[in-house]
Amino acid sequence: MQPIHGKGVRVIWRPRGRATFEVGGIESFRETAERNHLVATTRVTDFRTIVANEALSFAAGHPAGSKLVTVERVRVLDGQALILDRSYFLASVVPGLTAQIAEGSIYDYLEGELGVVVSTSKRTITVERATRHDAELLDIDGFDYLAVMTSQTFDSKGIMFEYTTSRHRPDTFCFHDTAVRSTI
Repeated sequence: MQPIHGKGVRVIWRPRGRATFEVGGIESFRETAERNHLVATTRVTDFRTIVANEALSFAAGHPAGSKLVTVERVRVLDGQALILDRSYFLASVVPGLTAQIAEGSIYDYLEGELGVVVSTSKRTITVERATRHDAELLDIDGFDYLAVMTSQTFDSKGIMFEYTTSRHRPDTFCFHDTAVRSTI
């Protein structure tokens, strides 16, 4: 809806096509799939605890020496492996996180079990050449480039607890946002 001063509100809604992820909000994979009426599953392909070295610290933003839980997940929508996520969580924020929890919803665990208040996410969207690893895990159907979104996610205390890189097959990649031009 678009408010028009002195006239009311104009409906500017249009139905969306393919799977749409909201840029302006923070939504879990499960929540996105439910909203789009898609059958979603997650396969955990890597789950381990590491220590952030200088290179990872520079790329992700976690301090060097931080203990991290890294999780690689293949996201399957309606039977097709379309998204490859690699996340790095501060271990101190996700105690008890398991691969089984990661196959469900990490955010359900964070918010429901641990009481973490997910607050803000800074995101960058790029296009990158698909790697051999992408081709092994995703149904990329000959695409040689993927849409890639990196996110740094913060809790209500301002602590960056998650860095994630999501690699998406481009024909199913659609992020939606509504922007408003401010008049100063």
